[in-house]
Amino acid sequence: MLRRTFLQSAAAALGLGSVAQGAGAAEGTFEITRSKAEWKAMLTSLEYRVMREEGTERAFSSPLNDEKRAGMFHCKGCDLALYASEHKYDSGTGWPSFWQAQANAIGTKPDRSLFMLRTECHCRRCGSHLGHIFDDGPRPTGKRHCINGVSLTFRAA
Repeated sequence: MLRRTFLQSAAAALGLGSVAQGAGAAEGTFEITRSKAEWKAMLTSLEYRVMREEGTERAFSSPLNDEKRAGMFHCKGCDLALYASEHKYDSGTGWPSFWQAQANAIGTKPDRSLFMLRTECHCRRCGSHLGHIFDDGPRPTGKRHCINGVSLTFRAA
């Protein structure tokens, strides 16, 4: 059994499938800042839970997982261009996956939830939680940016 399959199954068994949460959006100084009330007014409850509370959407629930057109994936919180469609691939995990982000688009921090160390990624401009980066992706980077579709918007080229 793959480690990610085991962890997804364990999270589902614990009731964490679509509501797994961490401490909150990335801390620090960001170019785009909003109050909690402003974030809640602009996002759905699921978007808020994922982007501001480090939650996770259910696997295979995002239409962006199947998006194959040429274009750019932007942060839903601030519209920063994050991932080019040519860096997207089908990882089979159920979340939009990319092997590379745009230059200076994301920030990272350690995530010690779920009994392991992972690398969380967030938008460098507004701090919104995007997902996690793993070392099991394709060449040339070997990275898999496993991103919650609700954190993104897509613009076709």
